[in-house]
Amino acid sequence: MFPSVNPTQTAAWQKLQSHFEATKEDHMRDLFAADPNRFDQMHLVFEDLLVDFSKNRITEETLGLLLELAESCKVPQAIDAMFSGEHINGTEDRAVLHIALRNRSDRPVFDQETDIMPDVLDVLGRMRKFCVSIHSGARLGYTDKRFTDIVNIGIGGSDLGPVMVTEALRPYWIDGMQVHYVSNIDGSDLSETLKRVDPETTLFLIASKTFTTQETMTNARSARSWFLQHAKDDKAIAKHFVALSTNEAGVTDFGIDPKNMFGFWNWVGGRYSLSSAIGLSIALTIGFDHFESLLDGLYSMDEHFRRSSHSPNGEILASPPEEGIAGRVTSPNGEILASPPEEGSAGRVTSPNGEILAAGSPESDGPLPMRQNLPIVLAL
Repeated sequence: MFPSVNPTQTAAWQKLQSHFEATKEDHMRDLFAADPNRFDQMHLVFEDLLVDFSKNRITEETLGLLLELAESCKVPQAIDAMFSGEHINGTEDRAVLHIALRNRSDRPVFDQETDIMPDVLDVLGRMRKFCVSIHSGARLGYTDKRFTDIVNIGIGGSDLGPVMVTEALRPYWIDGMQVHYVSNIDGSDLSETLKRVDPETTLFLIASKTFTTQETMTNARSARSWFLQHAKDDKAIAKHFVALSTNEAGVTDFGIDPKNMFGFWNWVGGRYSLSSAIGLSIALTIGFDHFESLLDGLYSMDEHFRRSSHSPNGEILASPPEEGIAGRVTSPNGEILASPPEEGSAGRVTSPNGEILAAGSPESDGPLPMRQNLPIVLAL
């Protein structure tokens, strides 16, 4: 059963707070002078990833206390509950099974006694065929020109995850293919994007599970109007618009061919959705083979997390429940603030246009507040 422990009420939390008060004036120079080899005890290696936390103002005692907090909050049991398909998203009574999207084994993944892997694999297979048709030139625009630009229209997890991944994987972009992301309901976001693309060679991805998201659909309708000013034929919409949605009636009414609708499920949300059909913009930009390599990497990390759940691992060290090395920050009055996973310096990034993006608590784990009905303080 999924545990529900208020970390601030544990003895480990109190020890951490006392430890913080005792060490808050420590200087990194002194820590390295006292132990020049501290890196040896304060790093983790997983495949080709190196996690170096020796440059944080922590000691071996800090690490021990953080792991004690994780144990007190029953993090290993929580990991087991997530992987078993238990509905750990108590707010919405849903499982949290983004792990199924990148499950590269033959192992089934269950939600309420139903193996969801056949549906996942079906969507991935359809995504591959679609990407191949675009990249090979088998699928062309309404004037029989090859597609050169992808415009993804979405908001929240339907935008931020793909934005970050495609930017990070820019060296793998397919020659001649450009991707653009539109999320702001301010019309200038879309209009400036449309200035850079050709309607004859542009493919639009409308990312909205319900196909009713106000910001997304407002931009989608504007994009369709702009496109029809050039194409002058409603039938051309089916060639240039794709839906990442589960609302077939709404998709069809928009003019999109249901065959070009790629669905996803309510047991995944937020930034995790980039490994679902929401990641189609990624696959179209870097190629489906590279997209599968991304899924392979995610699966490897998921398995490391699962197998290491009862011993120290990088994920637990970096982010125990609402607390961790990255989330251990202080407010002006010295109070320890808990920053939820995916929040803090690691989750605060700058998009290509300079906009600061701050990622809050992963929505697929359940919206704020915490399970104990306590408010979460986001420490930026």
